[in-house]
Amino acid sequence: MQRLFRKMAATAALVAFAAAAGAQEKIRIAGNFATEHTSSVAMEQVFKSELARLSNNQLGVDIFPAMQLGGAKENVDAVRSGALFMTWVGVAFLSRIVPELEAISLPFLMPNREVALKVVDGAVGQLIDQKYAEKGFISLGWMELGARHVTNSKRPIKSMADLKGLKIRMQPIETHLATFRALGANPISMDVKELYSALQQGVVEGQENPYPIISANRYSEVQKYLSNTGHFFDFIAIVANRKQFEAMKPEHQKAVRGAMAAAVAYQRKIAAEADGKALDEQRKKMQYDEISPQAREEMRKASAGVVDQVKTRIGAELVDRVLAEVAKAR
Repeated sequence: MQRLFRKMAATAALVAFAAAAGAQEKIRIAGNFATEHTSSVAMEQVFKSELARLSNNQLGVDIFPAMQLGGAKENVDAVRSGALFMTWVGVAFLSRIVPELEAISLPFLMPNREVALKVVDGAVGQLIDQKYAEKGFISLGWMELGARHVTNSKRPIKSMADLKGLKIRMQPIETHLATFRALGANPISMDVKELYSALQQGVVEGQENPYPIISANRYSEVQKYLSNTGHFFDFIAIVANRKQFEAMKPEHQKAVRGAMAAAVAYQRKIAAEADGKALDEQRKKMQYDEISPQAREEMRKASAGVVDQVKTRIGAELVDRVLAEVAKAR
C-alpha cells in the first residue's frame, strides 16, 4: 500500500511539473475605450489570437476595455507602476508624464489621416519612443483615434464666434486647453469617465471627440448640436511597462510586437469606415452643421500662437521636426 501511495505521489509530481512547464503566461492589458470601439475590437479579435499563435500558445492575455480597471489616468499610472502590463489610451492622458506628445497634438496640424499616420510611423514616432523609455514605458504602436469634433447643448457651431464662452470638456493636455481658450471657449479638463454625467448635469455644455467615441458613449442623449470642426487629429498610444517587457524572453517580446502590429493594422483598416458610419448615425440624432473653409481658417489663425507655447514648454526641436515631417508627408 505504501508503495502504491509513493507511486501515486510521484505520478502527481510529474503531472504538476509538466503542467507548470507548459503553463501559459498571462499578461493583463486595459483601456478606457468602449467594447465596440475599433481599438477594443482589434485587441479582442486580433491581438489575442495572434499572440497565442505567434507564441505557440505560451502567452495569453486578459483584456479589460471600457474602463473596467479604471479611467485612462488610472490605467496609465498602473502601467507605469507595473501593476498593469499594458494600456491603449489617447495620447492626452500620457502627456502629463511625457509632455513631448504635445508636439503631435497641435491644432489644425494634420490635413488627413494618411499624413497623420505617416508622420507618427516615422522619425517623429521614434523620437517620442525615446521619451517614453525615459519615463518607464515602451511603445508598441499607434492606432487611429481620429479627427475631433465639437458637440454642445446650447447652439449650432458654424464659426469661431459661436464657441465664445462655451463650457467645453477637454482632455487633460495643455495644448488642447490652450487652443480652445484661444478660440474664445471656456475649456474644462476632465477624465472621460466623468463626462456623460457632467453633460447631463450641465457642469459642461459641450465636448469634443471623434465621431465613433461620440456614438459609442451616447453623447447625443445629452447634446443637441454637432459640427465637423476637425480641430485636432488624435492618436491612440499603446504602451507597456518597460521593465516587464524587457524581462520577457526575446521570443515572447517578438510575439507581443508581432501580434500588436497585426492589431494596429486591422484597427486602422476599420477606423475610416467606422468614422463615416458613426457620423451618419449622429446626424440622425443631433443637428449637424458644416464648418466652412473660411471659418476653419479663422480658427487656425486664432490658435496659431499655441505652437509657440508648446515650443516653450517642450523645446522647439521636436515641434519643428513634426512641422517639417507634416509638410513633407503632404
